Amino acid sequence: MKNTVATLQQQKESADKITMLTAYDYSTARLMDSSGIDAILVGDSLGMVMLGYESTIPVTVEDMIHHGKAVVRGVKNALVVVDMPFLSYQVSVEKAVENAGRIMKETGAQAIKLEGGREVVAQAKAIVSASVPVMGHLGLTPQSVNAFGGYKVQGKSFDQAEKLIDDALALQDAGVFAIVLECVPAALAELVSSLIAIPTIGIGAGAGCDGQVLVYQDMLALYSDITPKFVKQFGDIGPAIKHAFEDYISETKQGSFPGVEHSYAIDESIIKQLSQKYEG
Repeated sequence: MKNTVATLQQQKESADKITMLTAYDYSTARLMDSSGIDAILVGDSLGMVMLGYESTIPVTVEDMIHHGKAVVRGVKNALVVVDMPFLSYQVSVEKAVENAGRIMKETGAQAIKLEGGREVVAQAKAIVSASVPVMGHLGLTPQSVNAFGGYKVQGKSFDQAEKLIDDALALQDAGVFAIVLECVPAALAELVSSLIAIPTIGIGAGAGCDGQVLVYQDMLALYSDITPKFVKQFGDIGPAIKHAFEDYISETKQGSFPGVEHSYAIDESIIKQLSQKYEG
C-alpha cells in the first residue's frame, strides 16, 4: 500500500514508529522500498555523500530534481520527500512556492522538506496552500551550519529549548505534516513529540520521537572516517565493497577473471577458418 502523509499521521496516532532513510538513486531506493521502509528522504545531504561537497550549501534545485527523479522511479510504496536546498525558499514566499512546485512536478515526489522555524512559517504556509505537503526540520539544520558555528547539538539551554518548542508549534500551525528533529537532546525531543499532534522524526534526537531517519551511507558504514555519535551501523558494507573491488582488481590482473564460466563460446571450426584467412 502506498504510504502518504495521512498514513504517517496514523502511525503517530497508533504509536507505530515511522521508519525513514535517505536515498539518492534508483537502485538504492528500490532496495529500500522492497524492504518495507515507510518513507524515503532525498536529502540535500547528497551534496556531501554523493557530490563530494564539504556541506549542503552548494546543492542546487537542479541537483535535487535530478536525484529525486531517480529515487521516485525506484519506489512503489514509500512516501518520497525531497529537500529544498539552500536559498531555494528563504529569499521570498513567491520563490519558495515556485521552487516547491517545480520539485514536485519534475520529480513526482509526494512532499518537500525545508529547514527552519518561525522564520520560514510564511513560506511553509504558502507552499501548503499550494497543495504541496511540507515536512519541517528543526534543531541542527545543516543549511545553517555556518550560523551555528559547526555541527552542534541544539536546544540544550532553556532559551534554545523554548525556541525549538515554539518553532515546532508554529510549523504545525502553518500546516506541515511532520517535523524532523536533528541533534536535539532526547528529553526535549520527547517533550516536543508530546506537545504537537503531527509526527516527529528524529536523527540524533533519541527514541522518544515518532520515527527515525538516518543517512544510509552512515548506517551501512560506507565511510570509515565519518561516524556521528547518533549513528548505529546496521551493516559493515563499506569494507565489504572495498574488499570486492580489491578482489576484482587482483583477479583481473592475474588473468583468473573472466573464467570460462563468464565467457561466451563459438564453434572452434569458425575460429580456425578465420585464423587461416587472416593469419595465413
